[in-house]
Amino acid sequence: MMHVSTPRSDRMLAACAAGVTVVLWASAFVSIRSAGAAYSPGALALGRLLAGALTLGVFCLLRREGLPPRPAWRGILISGLLWFGFYMVALNWGEQQVDAGTAALVVNIGPILIALLGARLLGDSVSPRLLAGMAVSFAGAVTVGLSMSGEGGSSVLGVVLCLLAAVAYAAGVVAQKPALGAASPLQVTTYGCLVGAVACLPFAGQLVREAADAPVPATLNMVYLGVFPTALAFTTWAYALARTSASRMGATTYAVPALVVLMSWLTLGEVPGPLTLVGGALCLAGVAVSRSRSRAATRTAPVPVAREEAAREPR
Repeated sequence: MMHVSTPRSDRMLAACAAGVTVVLWASAFVSIRSAGAAYSPGALALGRLLAGALTLGVFCLLRREGLPPRPAWRGILISGLLWFGFYMVALNWGEQQVDAGTAALVVNIGPILIALLGARLLGDSVSPRLLAGMAVSFAGAVTVGLSMSGEGGSSVLGVVLCLLAAVAYAAGVVAQKPALGAASPLQVTTYGCLVGAVACLPFAGQLVREAADAPVPATLNMVYLGVFPTALAFTTWAYALARTSASRMGATTYAVPALVVLMSWLTLGEVPGPLTLVGGALCLAGVAVSRSRSRAATRTAPVPVAREEAAREPR
């Protein structure tokens, strides 16, 4: 199969989109802390998905995006059920059962699973540079989690829920990748979010009851989670994923723990300790290594030019 390199400008746009995603996903942790005190895991997931689906639906109407093509629906359904639906409920529930260190250790195996599934099912290449970067970032994520752990303890149920969330996240990403070859990032995100919302409808009663008693800041944080970390961030994620491998995109999310530390410092006044700062630095260093390109790859990048010259020769 002939590989055509992505233009430099397209790669830069994809990198910017990935950056928007990780920043917004990091901000979600601060909002979940507020909303999670007033909403149960299922109700919070449903409220977030409804707000996201409504926002995405408006953009689809404005851009006159129709239904996704038939070949994209399998990936949309799988990613919608696993990532938008099951993952959000399991993660909300699991993080109420375990401390931050355990959650960091279990949930952050997601990018590793993405690399393994991507290599097995999508044919993604897993270079030593990518594996090394992911190992460094994983160590940093665990360090951040352990340094910020409270007295919440842990439970077998919480560990299992976090593990299931990580598996669902990885499977959802790998399923979403082929769908982006047939439909636009906005279509894939919109209908995936809608599928997740439909899957979470059994929690509608809880959402209505809890919304009636919830403080306004908690409800506003739930709406924020739907509009920005869901509608916008998942769309920019899909845009970037369509232009790179699932493994590299998964490794990029290891920047989230470092950004959470910074945002908690700026917005909540939680001054990070030395160990937390070391963990955040490791996360960012690992992402830089995993997304860097070797000199050999850089030298061999302009292959299409040679192919064009060869094509002009008489046969």
